[in-house]
Amino acid sequence: MELCDLSAFELAGLIRNREVSAVEALESALKRIEQVDGRSGSLEAGEITPEDEKKVHAFITRTEQIARAEAEVVDRKLAEGVIPGPLAGVPYTAKDIFNVRGTLSTAGSKILSNYEAPYTATPVARMQKAGAVILGKVNLDEFTHGSSSESSAYQPAPRNPWDPSTVPGGSSGGSTAAVAAGMGQLSLGTDTGGSIRQPSAFCGVVGLKPTYGRVSRYGLIAFGSSLDCPGPVARNVRDAAMMLNVIAGPDPSDSTAVTVPVPDYTAELEGGVKGMRIGLSPDFFKIQYFNHESGEMDEEPISAEIKQAVEQAADRLSEMGARIVENVPMPHTKYGIPTYFVISRVEVASNLHRFDGVKYGYRTPLAIEDLDEMYRRTRAEGFGAQPKLRILMGMYVSAAQYSAQYYQRALKVRSLIRGDFERAYDPDGEYRLDALLTPATPTPAFKFGDVYGDTVLMQYADQFTVTANHAGIPGLSMMGGLSKERLPLGIQLLGRDYDEAALLRIGRAFEVATQDAPWRKEKPQVLAGLA
Repeated sequence: MELCDLSAFELAGLIRNREVSAVEALESALKRIEQVDGRSGSLEAGEITPEDEKKVHAFITRTEQIARAEAEVVDRKLAEGVIPGPLAGVPYTAKDIFNVRGTLSTAGSKILSNYEAPYTATPVARMQKAGAVILGKVNLDEFTHGSSSESSAYQPAPRNPWDPSTVPGGSSGGSTAAVAAGMGQLSLGTDTGGSIRQPSAFCGVVGLKPTYGRVSRYGLIAFGSSLDCPGPVARNVRDAAMMLNVIAGPDPSDSTAVTVPVPDYTAELEGGVKGMRIGLSPDFFKIQYFNHESGEMDEEPISAEIKQAVEQAADRLSEMGARIVENVPMPHTKYGIPTYFVISRVEVASNLHRFDGVKYGYRTPLAIEDLDEMYRRTRAEGFGAQPKLRILMGMYVSAAQYSAQYYQRALKVRSLIRGDFERAYDPDGEYRLDALLTPATPTPAFKFGDVYGDTVLMQYADQFTVTANHAGIPGLSMMGGLSKERLPLGIQLLGRDYDEAALLRIGRAFEVATQDAPWRKEKPQVLAGLA
């Protein structure tokens, strides 16, 4: 087995004991990148070739020089008898929505194509302090606006390592594709409506959305400020717990970062699930959407394979001593996407107004007559279709004459969604859940181009993840099996505020229970035949 295929836990132990060096671990990751990634995303990508369609294309910017310097520091400190940190020498990537000083930080958009970050985001700084080695900045939907990573201005867009003809999900598609393909043991992603958990489900890795405020947003290029959550993407639950230990905690630079104490998330991982109450809700086994022709809410069942994966996971957890509580009502789940459409668009319209070509980023090279024309031309040329659509909708639904009809109503529905979870987790209530077990996505990964362009249909890939963002609660996505087409089937655990530890404990128990399952032995398609 190559070093790049080890877990972060295993690799960190080998490096700490000086059985391998941080530089050797870096070389293994760089070799894997050369083998499977292909060309990095670019504004001048040109034609997508048949060869491109076989590669992963996770990266926008590779930071090999920085990585070598960091790995050498780790090895030097270890030689001096100093442990540089819990992730010393472990290669990782960062979604290119995080500022990293001295690197291009593009948010997948032309409008930031020349923006070199003057400071480093807090989650990245904490990874650096823990001794992790950054391989580069990975691709995403432009400004995180999407669920497939296809909307990036930097093409070729990322592809799913399990089948490169399918999408890796989004918006953290570059992060999950990189981890699934062995290009770094870990990745920093962000989750606004499911953007860590949905692509993690598509790519067969572990993705964790922490409780809102558990991880600082300082240095994150904002999408929806009341929804955005930085979090870990990892190969297994233990690695996700190790990474959350590093990046969680209060931050004086971010007033929304909570001061709630951070536990050691690895301490209770092996505690098992005996006595825990895990719920199943029928509202998470169907897609419900508004039919514009009939004026009614229609519904469709989810993939039968995904439903079966969730039910089998429930059976395994029950066998290990968990109490499975069925028919937990979550009646406002069906309103999660419409509510997200309104709230996220209002917030993005506000956040994207700062990109105007005045102080940083792209500015139109065309001759202009006044400041207004510079704004218009810069934004028209710099933003892609998805940011423009979201700005226009956000301005519309927040306008004085429509705010009560759309935005204020969406905020009220958001409270109702939160109320569903509060009732389910109420220790004195009927259900008294420790976690809710659900599908992560309605289907496995879909083909490139099949959904892209239909913003509404694309958004429904996030129906089962978005409610956690509205409620502010934590969510864990992980692999629950493989489809007939050998694509990962994602399952999800949703938990109580600041109780990521319970989700990680349940997720770890499921990993142990399925460690000998045949699907655990299979590898992504792009790794077939690698030496």
